[in-house]
Amino acid sequence: MSVERSHQEAMGVPKRRVSHARQGERRSHLALSLPRLEECPHCHAQKQPHHACPECGYYGGRQAIELKKTTEESAG
Repeated sequence: MSVERSHQEAMGVPKRRVSHARQGERRSHLALSLPRLEECPHCHAQKQPHHACPECGYYGGRQAIELKKTTEESAG
């Protein structure tokens, strides 16, 4: 009985190797794309949409995050 049961539960095995072309066709939609960028209305730097600006920290017309001071800015 165990011999028949193991035969029915066997995994599917590929009959032949997948060519590079077919493998590329399957992966055609996996290419990375550049993130969309928009201009910050406060400082006009490029930022991702729906994210706080990494340059000034503004989002939605108000200060959303407090940016850390770098050593160059604090020394000057």
